[in-house]
Amino acid sequence: MSRLLHQYRNELGLVVATTLVVALAWCFSNAYATAEGRADVARDVLRDTSLLGIFALGAATVIIAGGIDLSSGSMIAFSATLFYGFLILLAPDDPSTRFPSDPDRHFPNTDDLALWIPVVALLGVLVVAFLVGSFHAWLITVLELPPFVATLASLVGLRSLARLLIQDISYVEYGQKKSTITIGDEFLTSVAADGWWIPCVVFAVLSVFVWLFLGRTVVGRHVYAMGGNETAARLSGIRTGRLKWLVYCIGSMTAALAGVLYSCKIGTASPATDGMGYELNAIAAAVVGGCSLAGGVGSVAGVMMGALFLRVVIDSVAKLFKSQPTLLEGLVVGTLVVLTVAFNELRTTPGTKKAFFPGPLGILNVYILSLLAGVITFVTSTEGKAANATTVAVSVLVLAGVRAGYERLGSRAA
Repeated sequence: MSRLLHQYRNELGLVVATTLVVALAWCFSNAYATAEGRADVARDVLRDTSLLGIFALGAATVIIAGGIDLSSGSMIAFSATLFYGFLILLAPDDPSTRFPSDPDRHFPNTDDLALWIPVVALLGVLVVAFLVGSFHAWLITVLELPPFVATLASLVGLRSLARLLIQDISYVEYGQKKSTITIGDEFLTSVAADGWWIPCVVFAVLSVFVWLFLGRTVVGRHVYAMGGNETAARLSGIRTGRLKWLVYCIGSMTAALAGVLYSCKIGTASPATDGMGYELNAIAAAVVGGCSLAGGVGSVAGVMMGALFLRVVIDSVAKLFKSQPTLLEGLVVGTLVVLTVAFNELRTTPGTKKAFFPGPLGILNVYILSLLAGVITFVTSTEGKAANATTVAVSVLVLAGVRAGYERLGSRAA
């Protein structure tokens, strides 16, 4: 039992943390006041967790292999644009409409699409995602670009390409350049309501496949070995170049799949805003779930729990801070990433021995942390902003100052 508790301590810790966050939101939010409200919250959290988890699994696979993929947010926007572009290109004409410059032409009818149309569109998106992943692998393995640089280029480039592409597609089908494409098919757009379970099923099935791949295959063990020590893995005969090709394709294709589902949830493809900043959410879910950014460490169960915890926190922020909660989302996610990475580092160095505030830099950061805590409290408070900010800042200053003093006394004693 103790071995199991130690092995799954991260996942169990996330279960406890998720429960505490839900309990806090339950106490202070009216959304949990009725059974219907609780059901709505559970449905939304499960759906959004699944959407996040789908491409977080791909990001985690890349991280376990010792890489990083910053392009998932832009890949979501690009795949949503491609999917909707394929839909309107394949959709039959609507005889009740007229093309602005040609009365004999009609707009596409997307209200009741035949099943083969979204299936072909999805396959087309996945093929393009495979090509994007292959391009990343070529940049990293052949041109020997750092993964950060290679995928950062896609982070910037794919979204711009999608914004240009959507204008050309909409001009061909509607006679005017648009920045968004909207469809009316009730089945595809049901992901936002009655079809909320669809992403959950996709996430569950994908999780099983990734778990089997990483934990039950020779190739999966090679991925862990490459992430732990790429040089040793290569010298032992592992084809690291092909492994990188595989994991970056998995990362791109899971992001593309998530992009298709996100676009169905929203009912609109808008590359200017779709998936904005989602690459941080994917990395955050993987890191919170126990993946090490150094590579070689991570589990599917941890990523699933990390995605759930992250979505529960974001949902609770939206419930507790109803005034512009999206402004706080990035702050919350960024803070979680920093705290989680710091906690993972402390696993190898006991907290009582780790010096957090050494030298002049440490003293400076005592004041920086107190100032930061005060500013965050000020912008998130609704009443008594100055008083709350001052109280928190002074409290952090005292606690951090005591820790800094303790470290200096301990170093002198040693």
